[in-house]
Amino acid sequence: MRHLLFATLIGLSAATAAGQDPARVDPKNFAVEIDNTWVRVLRLKQGPHEKTSRHRHPTDRVMVYLTDFRVKATSSDGQTRETTRRAHEVEYVDATKEAHAEENLSDRPLEAVIVELKPGAPKSPPITLDVVKLDAEHHPVALENTRVRVLRTILEPHLKSPMHDHPHYVVVYLTELHTTMKMADGREVDNPRRPGEVAWRDALQHQTENIGDKTAVEIQIELK
Repeated sequence: MRHLLFATLIGLSAATAAGQDPARVDPKNFAVEIDNTWVRVLRLKQGPHEKTSRHRHPTDRVMVYLTDFRVKATSSDGQTRETTRRAHEVEYVDATKEAHAEENLSDRPLEAVIVELKPGAPKSPPITLDVVKLDAEHHPVALENTRVRVLRTILEPHLKSPMHDHPHYVVVYLTELHTTMKMADGREVDNPRRPGEVAWRDALQHQTENIGDKTAVEIQIELK
């Protein structure tokens, strides 16, 4: 009987957690774009003054704000908290146990990329050619902790980076971008991107060249 009760409670707990998954309870505003062993990446889009369904974020996450962001979060007990961020800011947010709903306080639509870090994911392989050491000017560190290192990569027109390594990482393209990536094995990959696109990359060694005529900016969320 005790085993049955325990199993029932576990099942109810899992069902409750799943029921508070933003992608399930509010697919209009939250869309899954990447889901693998290491991360789940959501895209949040809200219209002016629109409210999300009540949900929670049970894992640590990196937020990349694609637009200006001003929201009011209301928790289950009625407490409220306002958050204001600027477009292209990056933030690390700890797991949120309390369910909440969010209201866009702006007269404009908002958009953000949410990179959820899965607990217990395998560690990324070590790197030897660290681009921050090789070219810090164009690869400043936006934030770093025990889980991630986030780079704001700035590629001036026709800039070619040195050959370098990345651990597993997520890329969020802040601007239009057209690069070629030369891999360590000599292959070349054409990489045209639109603002706001996201991509997953397994650990790799490569050299990047901006073949466009405008400065391109991207966020690289490296996993440790």
